[in-house]
Amino acid sequence: MAWVSLIVAGLLEVCWAIGLKYTNGFTRPLPSVLTIAAIVASMYLLAFATKSLPIGTAYAVWVGVGALGTAIAGIVLFGESAAPARVVFLALLLASIVGLKANA
Repeated sequence: MAWVSLIVAGLLEVCWAIGLKYTNGFTRPLPSVLTIAAIVASMYLLAFATKSLPIGTAYAVWVGVGALGTAIAGIVLFGESAAPARVVFLALLLASIVGLKANA
């Protein structure tokens, strides 16, 4: 259950990171409320996961899922660069996340 919570926490990190783009500096009420809710839920699930997972592993996976998901969302939603080198490094990030899970 801790791993499921951790992955969901990472996905919520993607939501709040992308949500920041839509808050316009927290001046737009609905996107701001949704972004803050995603931050709180993400942190709660991360804290829950750290009850049974090592903090270093949990934090690295949480950040990794968030960074990978946010980079992919940036490419898909905002037309950010999908240069071959960037895709290779995102694949390495995914491999690192899987490696941390496999060796936890």
